[in-house]
Amino acid sequence: MSTDFIALANTSIQGMSPYLPGKPVEELERELGLSDIIKLASNENPRGPSLKVQEQLKASFSQLTRYPDGTGFQLKQKLAAKHGVDPGMITLGNGSNEILELLAKAFSGSSSEVIFSEYSFVVYGLVAQSVGAKAVVTDAKGWGHDLQAMAAAVTERTSLIFLANPNNPTGTYFSADELERFLQSIPSRVIVVLDEAYAEYVSFEEYPQGLQFMSRHENLVVTRTFSKAYGLAALRVGFCVANPQITDILNRVRQPFNVGSLGLSAACAALDDADYLAQSVALNQQGMTQLEQGFEQLKLEYIASIGNFINVDLKRDAMPVYQALLAKGVIVRPVANYNMPQHLRVSIGLEAENQRFIETLGAVI
Repeated sequence: MSTDFIALANTSIQGMSPYLPGKPVEELERELGLSDIIKLASNENPRGPSLKVQEQLKASFSQLTRYPDGTGFQLKQKLAAKHGVDPGMITLGNGSNEILELLAKAFSGSSSEVIFSEYSFVVYGLVAQSVGAKAVVTDAKGWGHDLQAMAAAVTERTSLIFLANPNNPTGTYFSADELERFLQSIPSRVIVVLDEAYAEYVSFEEYPQGLQFMSRHENLVVTRTFSKAYGLAALRVGFCVANPQITDILNRVRQPFNVGSLGLSAACAALDDADYLAQSVALNQQGMTQLEQGFEQLKLEYIASIGNFINVDLKRDAMPVYQALLAKGVIVRPVANYNMPQHLRVSIGLEAENQRFIETLGAVI
């Protein structure tokens, strides 16, 4: 090939590495010829979609020749009623991941700095790099956010701050008081993005629901997703709630029809199925206890988590253990790309899946 097309790309993108998702079941089937595989790698809901969602999807099939509602009117109405916000504050995304990208595209650039924590979601760095912004990564504190350090890192060039609560991949969290003090210390010109992808799994009092802070902090943006507790990862539906002016800007850069009809319909049905959500949260709590007890029996340390995943510390290079688990049909997530080379992140599965993982881990170590 005579032309170097990589050299023709924007400079900020030339140095990027693609996001690496958890290994799909189908890929492992092709590679090793296995059939009895469990996947505990991508923080998915292991229960499968709710019956109400499945019924709604079937009813939507006849409209597949039509474009979706580009405004997402019905879903916005339901979200607004559930969360007590104005529909004009809601932006829908192709997963909350797209919302993160839209925020970087709209509010950051080559003259900007974007702050996020060590051991936080890799996409924050990717979206910053994609628009040429400087990534400012603050040191973690106890595997989680050091909010004081993040506040101290703000400069005149800071445009965005990404926070995750609970944090992925570590499952750590900060309290309502800590969040309030942090927000008070940040200039209103800096947009603070609070990523609450796993918020539905948390119910204890000191955990801050970000939407309750918005009336006091106009620069706060809260992102949520239907991919986790609601069990719709394949349909890619997320949203954010923000100041109406921020929402206006996001809708200027958002692609038309960015959420498909099936996703919109399924998300509406998911919001109507409170029992499914409650049962998913209860199953997650039971599974978390099961894995914690399994690690303790194996004399392995772990990072306490309030998400639907947990990190186990192997005290050695985790990749050989990851590969050994793959060979036995168990997919988990190595996190060396988060500078955690001795840990494996494990999603909470069904009881039998959790047990198989613990037994297989014990065998391979």
